[in-house]
Amino acid sequence: MIVRRASVITNIIGHRVNNNCFTTSSSSSSSSSISSGPILKFPSSLLSLDLPDIWPPSSQAIKNCCTANDQPSSALVIDGKLIADEIRFRIAEQVRRMKDSVGKVPGLAVILVGDRRDSLTYVRNKVKACEDAGIKSLVTQFPQDCKQDDVIHALSTFNEDPSIHGILVQLPLPQHLDEGKILNVLKLEKDVDGFHPLNMGNLAMRGRDPLFIPCTPKGCIELLIRSSVEIMGKNAVVIGRSNIVGLPISLLLQRHHATVTIVHAFTKNPEQIAREADIVVTAAGVPNLVRGNWLKPGAAVIDVGTFPVEDPSCENGYRLIGDVCYEEASKVASAITPVPGGVGPMTIAMLLSNTLDSAKRAYDFT
Repeated sequence: MIVRRASVITNIIGHRVNNNCFTTSSSSSSSSSISSGPILKFPSSLLSLDLPDIWPPSSQAIKNCCTANDQPSSALVIDGKLIADEIRFRIAEQVRRMKDSVGKVPGLAVILVGDRRDSLTYVRNKVKACEDAGIKSLVTQFPQDCKQDDVIHALSTFNEDPSIHGILVQLPLPQHLDEGKILNVLKLEKDVDGFHPLNMGNLAMRGRDPLFIPCTPKGCIELLIRSSVEIMGKNAVVIGRSNIVGLPISLLLQRHHATVTIVHAFTKNPEQIAREADIVVTAAGVPNLVRGNWLKPGAAVIDVGTFPVEDPSCENGYRLIGDVCYEEASKVASAITPVPGGVGPMTIAMLLSNTLDSAKRAYDFT
């Protein structure tokens, strides 16, 4: 019995090892079927785990966010526009100094695909901000159904243009375009959006320093610091895990020594988790997802979400609201960003700052 068992084990091990490093002989047909399957239960590709974050329907949440509670708002309103204006003023001063010193100015190129209303607005605002700061800007726009090779060709042209120090591919791209392949073409030293895999990887690793930090997360941290919100040692909850905001802001908060929890569409009891947080950064893209009862009293709240709601009384026929029910949250939080006027202006200011930093490196200007 012992001999037979040892023989079977030897045969099994022999076939398993035969598929890896070295060989032992076996004549057992049953062991062949054992070794034909995968060695690990771990998925062969992490892409197989990628699922879309589909949050519950939000239409009712828009209607239900109200001011039934008569308690006055006590939170500090973090004025992103005021802070961004101060930063942009200082950027403009340095651009003028660069022009006077080396006869050059920073250059930003934007690639826009399609005619999404929000993307058009973002690009228009970025171009206007460049003009105000004295930064050269170029925009290349493609139709929604453009070919991927056309986008890559434009990107490659800007890569080789020495007068362009930053290249921005306006996201999201249409589904038929491979976002990863396009962003991989972008030169690392011109990735002012900070989405290049090497920039993201260096952001994730301790002891590494990315050339650029993604603009919106960088702006969020700047708002917290300038509002005297302590980050080190605090519990932070990030709601949403996109590559654009959720992932990099969670990495940045860790680099600032916060204890970070990420909440996503598959998280159970997200409101309970959020209530433990000293800092809540929400970028789920779901209007009024975060209610007053999601927050711990005194928490600092950064609302990255922007969602247009039809409103005939507004000039453009719509108004913007965020992921946070502002009326409820402002009565619980110690500090909160409004929508609009909070994170949005800071994103553009950080883009200008990254472009200026890129030009400084290119011209060895300090």
